[in-house]
Amino acid sequence: MRRELAGAGGLPLAVREAGSPGSPPIVLLHGWAASSTAWDAQFADPALTAAHRLIAPDLRGHGDSGIAPDGYDDPDVWAGDLAAVLAHAGEPAVVVGWSYGGLVITDYLRERGSAGIAGIVLVGAITEIGPGRPGGMVGPAMGTVLREVLSDDARVAVPALLSLVERMTAEPATGEQVQRRLADCLRVPASVRRALFHRNLGGDEVLERVDVPALVVHGEVDEVIDLASGWHAAGKIPGARRRWFPDVGHMPFAERVEEFDDVLRTFAGSVTNH
Repeated sequence: MRRELAGAGGLPLAVREAGSPGSPPIVLLHGWAASSTAWDAQFADPALTAAHRLIAPDLRGHGDSGIAPDGYDDPDVWAGDLAAVLAHAGEPAVVVGWSYGGLVITDYLRERGSAGIAGIVLVGAITEIGPGRPGGMVGPAMGTVLREVLSDDARVAVPALLSLVERMTAEPATGEQVQRRLADCLRVPASVRRALFHRNLGGDEVLERVDVPALVVHGEVDEVIDLASGWHAAGKIPGARRRWFPDVGHMPFAERVEEFDDVLRTFAGSVTNH
């Protein structure tokens, strides 16, 4: 099922849902230059959708959501978008943030605390951004093409984005998977891709105040977001659990679907009330 919500400033947010409306909700936030299709394997898992209601928005400027002219550097805007999704969930949700989605969670926690959140899961995530920020360390797949993927010139950006997409998984993805992920990247205007990086914001003080259960998940051979970012978040969040996936890259939810879904279902079951 797909629907549209009003995010911060009334911007339309496209949202994908599956599972029983009465089941404990899990909100899934994708990463930079991706879309809710990143979670296709989770939406196709009958055990996960039987136990939980999955809610996956396209972030502003991504997928089928609206494209705002500005606000991509404003934590309050990101918090407003997530607040709209959590209000739609109707009860405290487990919120999963992959890659840049982890920064969106941190923005929300900074601005609104843990209201509406039953637990958080950070997957190959950053929790801060800017030079020298240990919670935002990128790996070589991103670091070597960062300037190019932000370019307006398609002849520069497209090869760089393709390289990034191909290195998101430890084992080569199929040609169809690579092309779909590249298509998601190209749906995001270059101006938005750049704007998401026009930030310099720490996250340690936010993580240290987290008062809900947290799980940090990371692929041990992630070349997009350095494993050190996962270690950093796990060390700052009080009582955080962690799960490293050996021989897995930036997309454990796509590379080890059954194992990832079991981990997610177990965590969510431990922090929800029914």
